[in-house]
Amino acid sequence: MYRSKLLALLLSFAFVPAHATVSKSQCYGTVNSGRIENSVKLLDSGPNFSAYSPIAASAGRTYVHSKVAEIIVSTYATLATERPTTLYVYGETGLASGGRFRPHRSHQNGTSVDFFVPVKNALGKSVRLPTGIMTRFGYDIEFDANAKYKEYSIDFEAMAEHLYQLNRAAKAQGSGISLLIFDTQYLPKLFATPRGSYLQQNLLFMQRKPWVRHDEHYHVDFKVACKPNTG
Repeated sequence: MYRSKLLALLLSFAFVPAHATVSKSQCYGTVNSGRIENSVKLLDSGPNFSAYSPIAASAGRTYVHSKVAEIIVSTYATLATERPTTLYVYGETGLASGGRFRPHRSHQNGTSVDFFVPVKNALGKSVRLPTGIMTRFGYDIEFDANAKYKEYSIDFEAMAEHLYQLNRAAKAQGSGISLLIFDTQYLPKLFATPRGSYLQQNLLFMQRKPWVRHDEHYHVDFKVACKPNTG
């Protein structure tokens, strides 16, 4: 127990974004109409996690609010000790302050993050979902009604554990999760996991059909106090 806690502490220091200790971020407006100042870049990879694309990361598309970065860092540190065989891949987050490209539609102010679903291969082994350029960095992947894509199957238990730890980390940081977007046809499978009842009782899942299908990834909006968007 002591060794696990010590490892989690060491990992948390290793994951801290380079700019997180320099300045705090300030978000404005909403996820659909907003902006951010002093956003911080998440690491491209670490124990048990990686960014969806080195290209996208180099282009500045993995920046978030400093509070969100702290939550994600804490969550990965916990998962690295408790579920070391599962690889978690995060996707689109936001842009560096003053970025040249238009942010993803619902990632305007740095308080939202996409996470690609954890998967297992045909042998039941945890593997990385292929998020290369040929699949538009993973966003063109389509899972079927049985939650399968080629030889990959969604690991709902690992996903549920991630959401559980993410919500706990958010609350510990004085924040929370305001909304989760995931394909509704898969929610029964997610809620059937050991963490399912907790997720149903503590998290809000969008029930209407989103503008694009969210099967290969789940979108998370974090509760962060933002100023009015007057810019």
